Amino acid sequence: MLPHPGTIRRFPRADLPTPPPGTRRTDACPVKRYDAIVIGGGHNGLVTAAYLARAGLRTVLLEKNERVGGATYSEEIRPGFTVSVFSYVVSLLRPQIIDDLNLAGHGLQLHPLDGTFTPLRDGRALMRWHDPALTRESLLQFSRRDADNYPRFGHRMHLLSRAVRELLTMRPPRVGSLQPGELSGMARLARHFASLGDRRFHELARLMTASSSDYLDRWFETEPLKATMAASGIIGTFLGIRSPGTAYVLLHHYMGEIDGASRSWGFAQGGMGSVAEALASSARWFGAEIRTGAGVSRILTRNGRATGVVLEDGEEITGKRVASSLDPRLTFLRLLPEEDLPGSFVATIRRYRLRGSSGKVNLALDGLPDFTAMPGPGPHLQGAISISPDRETMDRAYDDAKYGKYSREPYLDVLIPSLIDPTLAPPGRHVMSIFVQYAPYALAEGAADWDNQRDAFGDAVIRTLAQYAPNLPDLILERQVLTPLDIERRTGLGEGNIFQGELGLDQLFFLRPAPGWAQFRTPLTGLFLCGSGAHPGGGVMGAPGKLAADAMIGRRRSA
Repeated sequence: MLPHPGTIRRFPRADLPTPPPGTRRTDACPVKRYDAIVIGGGHNGLVTAAYLARAGLRTVLLEKNERVGGATYSEEIRPGFTVSVFSYVVSLLRPQIIDDLNLAGHGLQLHPLDGTFTPLRDGRALMRWHDPALTRESLLQFSRRDADNYPRFGHRMHLLSRAVRELLTMRPPRVGSLQPGELSGMARLARHFASLGDRRFHELARLMTASSSDYLDRWFETEPLKATMAASGIIGTFLGIRSPGTAYVLLHHYMGEIDGASRSWGFAQGGMGSVAEALASSARWFGAEIRTGAGVSRILTRNGRATGVVLEDGEEITGKRVASSLDPRLTFLRLLPEEDLPGSFVATIRRYRLRGSSGKVNLALDGLPDFTAMPGPGPHLQGAISISPDRETMDRAYDDAKYGKYSREPYLDVLIPSLIDPTLAPPGRHVMSIFVQYAPYALAEGAADWDNQRDAFGDAVIRTLAQYAPNLPDLILERQVLTPLDIERRTGLGEGNIFQGELGLDQLFFLRPAPGWAQFRTPLTGLFLCGSGAHPGGGVMGAPGKLAADAMIGRRRSA
């Protein structure tokens, strides 16, 4: 993660500005029939509901849990210690969504992360700071060539991310269709790629098909640098750093942006739950009704059209449009009878790859960890801490997962959020967030065996991190260990996949979630997909939610 200073301005909650022109604020009173029903209160479902209500549609959002947010929420794991339970950084959230929904006015405040610290076993450390001069100084201890190439690589990735960012605002056209709107979309796509020029287009094509490891070999020679950067290509995937296609996932994580600053990653004041709270507040302010404790058991259909939903308690709610922010398998294979969908479509959805591969460990600490590579407190602890010493270690971690085992020495992406936001822990104490790769959903003994292996998995994570910060085990006051099975149970993300489906080339753009059905519409009239299982994919981005709302409202493209 590459930081940049800057925060999103925050308005007092009591002084919210008036709605933008052309929108309607309504009083959210419970009714039985709505213009739109949104299933699932994750961040994308909240975005969809907010935009629909903003457009004047009578909208209800239905969330199974007693709180909204999906994987974007915070909770106390010990009195006074608040952690971001699953998702833990924000930056992919589209600036237009922040502005359109006035999330700053609804309490969202982001703090930039200052650097990425990679401690090494030999006592050295690699630091990538916001300040280019400091980063260069760190790289020079390893390689002058890499110190020279690093800013050039950053510029190249910036240009490529700009090329891909355009696709994030675009509804994928239906390839092969002769409908005027689809032909117009294809023409727009062709113009976009033509505008890149030959060199940038060829570089983008190479990046889309290469592994993150191979792509970085073209630029750098320092092993810890390549390992740390390659790790961005495997987050949330069941792939290794040498797997083709992971270079695109690396680029996906390079598209971070805070307050106009490209390649920036940040932390939400109060934890990631504040992102969901701001979205929910905005949706309600525009007039959406949000119901928690309202799990949907099935989608109602009649004559090839979605007409509403049935809740788990038997209540029926009807609506002109239904949007599901659940993953494609859950939406189409569990909420609908198979006979309501084309057989070829059902077969494709059955093959849609989820394959959760990540876990999370959250800690309440009695003090700060002391890293051998850079002892004592300091700014190196206020950004990301990457446990990725070399690619051989990353390969061994993947080898464990391939054979149905959690990694004995996993890749860890670590934050100490209380250094950024002191309200998260008592004075002098801290919370730590540890993202873990790999933790395969399908263990060799079966997914349910995660209940027996949870503690051993947590031990492996602490043992790995303690190699670099030996005092860590003695600081732990409380730990929360979350396996892919826990992620599935608590958030509804199938197989614990944080992206609602792998970001492989065969599951992106025209092909997400299925060929011919990447336009947020589905084979059932009036039923839309608005979660990360739709284009452009996962991360706390909000783009699938907004683009789905545009499709439901009838807009041809997003601004």
